[in-house]
Amino acid sequence: MPSTTARTFKSGNSEAVRLPKGYGFGPGTEVRIEREGGRVVLTPIDSEAALSEKRRRFDAMIARMVALGPVPGGAQQRDEFEAPDRPGL
Repeated sequence: MPSTTARTFKSGNSEAVRLPKGYGFGPGTEVRIEREGGRVVLTPIDSEAALSEKRRRFDAMIARMVALGPVPGGAQQRDEFEAPDRPGL
């Protein structure tokens, strides 16, 4: 996206800037504000709905992987191991 400029203005006791068309996140979007040297970085924070959708997609991916079954030559079964008795631990 090509760069553009905007001016800051006073909004109550805060300094504000309007994001030009094409740069916004949508009304009501919560953003994280970080300063990196002379830059101010705005990052949208995932909403509950977006997090739920990511979780649903992740669970679906895991289900597809499980359905593929074990990988030939993959992990091998280990012999059982009994830990020694360690009093005081």
